[in-house]
Amino acid sequence: MALKQGMKIEANFSMASMTDVIFLLLIFFMITSTIVVPNAIQVALPQSSQQSEMRPVTRVTIDRDLNYYIATGNDTEQQVAFDAITPFLQVAQSSDPSSFVALYADESVPYGEVVKILNIANKNNLNMVLMTRPEE
Repeated sequence: MALKQGMKIEANFSMASMTDVIFLLLIFFMITSTIVVPNAIQVALPQSSQQSEMRPVTRVTIDRDLNYYIATGNDTEQQVAFDAITPFLQVAQSSDPSSFVALYADESVPYGEVVKILNIANKNNLNMVLMTRPEE
């Protein structure tokens, strides 16, 4: 087709593909934001060459002052007495028996305190993982 003098050529740009990209990015960030596990309690974890690749559903945290904290999913940790840990873990296991409990213990916590939590998990047939930080 030949252009006649005085005809204008118009280029149209479709925003549909740009909208699709933005929508996919939004979905990506929404999904990845649920993977991040909040940990507001400052705990210096011991170092290890092996790291857990599983995402913990239930968390028990022991800080350097021997305070106990519990949380499930993306909830923030709540400080509890030692006696409240067993019922909490039993409820967590009854809701999802295949899940595991992540134990965040400060490296200055005496070994006996860690064993107390491990004994609770053992008595209730819970899967427990001791969380560590990567070696430097």
